[in-house]
Amino acid sequence: MQRGPPEERPAAQTEYGEAWVYESIVGALPGIELTDGQAIALQLGLFQLGVFVFAWVYDLWGAVLPGTIAVAVAAVGSVVMLRMGRTTRRLDLPEAYGRMLFGSSIEVVLGVLAFVALVTHLFVFEPRQEATPLVESLFGTEPPIVVVYLMLLVLWDLCYRIGTSWWAAVVAAWRSRRYAFDESTATALRRVDAWNVLFGLSQLALLPFLTDRPVLLAAVGGHVVAVSVVSAVAAASLRVR
Repeated sequence: MQRGPPEERPAAQTEYGEAWVYESIVGALPGIELTDGQAIALQLGLFQLGVFVFAWVYDLWGAVLPGTIAVAVAAVGSVVMLRMGRTTRRLDLPEAYGRMLFGSSIEVVLGVLAFVALVTHLFVFEPRQEATPLVESLFGTEPPIVVVYLMLLVLWDLCYRIGTSWWAAVVAAWRSRRYAFDESTATALRRVDAWNVLFGLSQLALLPFLTDRPVLLAAVGGHVVAVSVVSAVAAASLRVR
């Protein structure tokens, strides 16, 4: 599907229409060519710098650990997306599979739905409950606007990657049911599915901060289980011709 080893090429050389939106954005930065590692380091560095700076300015040190974990999980999601994308495009796969995985932008739709649900939960559902809302417990009764802005930006980053993980799992299940592959291709696709499971498992790091938030705990835990099971079944059911 592409020329040359994808892992060795800058993100800017990824062909549009054969990449997730995240990869396309990285590749579209004007005058900048970033490798995968540089793009992830930039994302991680800027977010983490924001976490520490706002903690220092507004004395919100209690929010540093959950913020750092959220940033780290988002970075893991970036690594997984890039690895999955590069590995998939290197293989000789049915055009319909690549078009469904990369060209539909369904992962963006799923990410938006997850983000809207999360924002509704944080700012409408939780304030109506007796327990202290999560935003208030992290940032106080009058949270600084820029801090909430950064929080929502990081949460959108997470939700987008979760949407991508959902879509990759669904397409993998469809792929395994419809097509058969040679042994080497099947092995590579199992590796792709394993990357998706890895990202799901990385989100378990968020659960200790949600133990008193049953809805969020169930949502994150259920998502991890669902994506892991579907991806594992897709990998196990790959047919070799």
